[in-house]
Parts: sequence; C-alpha cells; structure tokens
Amino acid sequence: MATNENAQPPMAWRYCGNQIKLWRGQAEVSREELAAEVGYSAEYVKSMEQGRRKPTVHLLRVADQLCGSRGLLTAAEEYLNPDKCTSYSADYMLYELDAVALYFYQASLVPGLLQTETYARNLLKGCWPPLSEETIERRVSSRLERQALLNEVTRSFSFVISERVLHLAYGGGEVHKAQMAHLLKAGERRNVAIQVLLDRDMVNAGMNGPFILLETEQHEHLVYVEVPLSGLIYAEPEKVRVMRQRYDKLLQQALCPRESTQFIEKVVENL
Repeated sequence: MATNENAQPPMAWRYCGNQIKLWRGQAEVSREELAAEVGYSAEYVKSMEQGRRKPTVHLLRVADQLCGSRGLLTAAEEYLNPDKCTSYSADYMLYELDAVALYFYQASLVPGLLQTETYARNLLKGCWPPLSEETIERRVSSRLERQALLNEVTRSFSFVISERVLHLAYGGGEVHKAQMAHLLKAGERRNVAIQVLLDRDMVNAGMNGPFILLETEQHEHLVYVEVPLSGLIYAEPEKVRVMRQRYDKLLQQALCPRESTQFIEKVVENL
C-alpha cells in the first residue's frame, strides 16, 4: 500500500476496530476483560479498536464469542487480508477490466499480464521494504487472475518491450528461460501482439518511461503511468494524444511481431 507521512490507517482497520468497541460496549465487556481473554495488553487492544493497528483474527474470534455478535465480527476477516495490489493501482485495475484494447510499453520488466508465476513471485520478493509472504502470495494470485483477460479474444493487446527486458534474468536462469518461453506462447494468441524494441534504438519514443494506454467499451481513452509510490491515470485528450503518438512511434521503431518472435527464439536458444 502506498503510504506517506500523513497517511491514515486503512479504513478497514478503523471500521473493524470501531465495531469491536461498539459490540464490547453493548455487551458491557470492559477493554481489560477482553484483553485478558485474548491474551493481549489493554493498550494493544485499544490500538486495534482505534484502527492504529490491524485487528488480529484471534481478537475478532474471541470478541465475537465474548460479545455475542454471532459471526458479525468474524465476518470482517476477509476485509483485513493484505491488499491484492498496491492501493494506487486499484483504479487502474478497474479500467483494465473494462478495456477492449490495451497498449503496453515496458522498458525494464515483463508486463504483468505476460509474467509467469515464478517470475512474478521473484519480483515481489525483491520489493523493499520487504512484503510479508502472505502479501506476496496474494499479489501473485491477483496477477495470475488478471491474465484471464488474455483469453477474451474480443479484447486486443499490444506490447512493446525493450530488448534489455529479454536479457534481465530476474530469479535466475531457469526462471528467465521459462519466462521467455511463456512470452513466445503468449504471442501465439491472435489477440496479442508482442514487439521488441532493440537496444540499438536507445534514442526512442519511450525514453520517458513505461506507460499503458487503454480504450474502454465506452470509448474512453486513458493513460496509466506508474511512478514510485504512486500511479496516475490521465483522461485529458491532449495528454492521451501525446502518449498515443509516442506509442505509435514505438510501434514504428520496434521489430514487427514476426521478427520479434524470431528474436525472442534466438534469445531462448542462447540461454
């Protein structure tokens, strides 16, 4: 989750903590009594009731029984799970679901929709500060679920990938080789075009960094740009037009899909 110095704790924490406090009050159970039952200090329970700390599943279950909420408190467990994606990309995910055409330019990583499970997991394990194992697994699962979009042949996908992406062996040789083979397989889909931008073209239309263009069923045209700790979606026609022009130029500068397939095949042969 993207954070800054003024960030509030997640709303789910605050709402759940407040519900524990309300149910405890209605049942006339003191904070000290609940703390004794759950094995926490009263101050620790207070911090969870105020939403400053994530309420634990153990606290929810004990409070549910002690306060007679009959499952209404434990029902919050699902909403306290780690985020499936970074908070700033959540809006983009909603637009992605509605998109009929998507255009990706990536300069350093294989795009998420084309990543293997192992490649994705290795990338997430490299995040800093480190993510919990639970968060990593949920985000890997979410990324793989998103890839089902590729099966919808009425959606079209265009990927321009810098050559260096084909040589960066995140996770080691075997992981990298499997990822390159996966790229080739994905490129066989008739609704997917993968094009390689050679390193010889270092001066290119993508020098300002990766971006994604989307066209929705409602004929909206959007641009998504991700930067450290933030993601921005632009809908202003002039900004979309600039990025569309950049992407069109990238398509001209990159190898065509057939040549790109041959290039990736040679990379795999040399691994």
